[in-house]
Amino acid sequence: MAKHERLVIIGSGPAGYTAALYAARANLSPLLFEGLQPGGQLTVTSDVENYPGFPEGILGPELMEKMRQQAERFGTRFVLGDVTRVDLSHRPFQIWQDDQLTAAEALIVATGASAKWLGLESERLYRGKGVSACATCDGFFFRGVDLAVVGGGDTAVEEATFLTKYASKVYLVHRRDALRASKIMAEKVRQNPKIEPVWNSTVDEVLGDGKAVTGLRLTSTLDRTTRLLPVQGLFLGIGHEPNTHLFRGQLEMNEVGYLKVKAPSTATSVPGVFAAGDVADPSYRQAVSAAGTGCMAAIDAERWLEGHATKP
Repeated sequence: MAKHERLVIIGSGPAGYTAALYAARANLSPLLFEGLQPGGQLTVTSDVENYPGFPEGILGPELMEKMRQQAERFGTRFVLGDVTRVDLSHRPFQIWQDDQLTAAEALIVATGASAKWLGLESERLYRGKGVSACATCDGFFFRGVDLAVVGGGDTAVEEATFLTKYASKVYLVHRRDALRASKIMAEKVRQNPKIEPVWNSTVDEVLGDGKAVTGLRLTSTLDRTTRLLPVQGLFLGIGHEPNTHLFRGQLEMNEVGYLKVKAPSTATSVPGVFAAGDVADPSYRQAVSAAGTGCMAAIDAERWLEGHATKP
């Protein structure tokens, strides 16, 4: 027998927890599936200095735990673990965690997006110690040093350009001899004296002293020779992947998989399903913007439920 819920939230980053907070305060008693990594991307971020209300900064995991406690205080219930399947073809919507079925009158999707990584063990080791996938989040910590950005598309150029506000020099490491970025973005690279392209190269190893990044080992894509590039930080500019595999064929997405919403609302292509945070945001990807859309999704869901209640 399926458990029947008025509102289910899938995802537990700033968007999911904020949606839960607002929904709980609206007496919707939301059930939130936290995933296997509660708190989302901020749980692997050390210092968060750009979230309003924390002038001295706050650790990412601590911020997420505070958000969770606030949502719990007003009656949010939590389930640890990933949702494995959904059926959004009819209401109540059906949500499975393995063989446990939950039926929901309304659903908020806040599953986020994951940065694409190179897959190196040394990259994982220095994540948060000089390796980052968010220049806007972490660029401030790298004033007056040399940095590297990996990638050749618009994302990489945007990251590199932003980092020149802080860094002495930014090396743009690309496996080809020309950027994939748009002409306008590529021109930004050519015109910025702080950006130096490193063509036909891949990052083979992240080097460090155990506490911080000290350089990169690069491999030539032409002749396989290696060289060392002394930098104090590595930023990944190879894009993000929205966590939307559960919803393929059920919710409308853009060409790379981000959920489409009917702006200015958070409504998706299925009535009663709303999207918040990075899962529907290919542009900003900030904790504060995710939290804002979490608030919006909860209000949208509350208003929608008022006119579309079903009986258990």
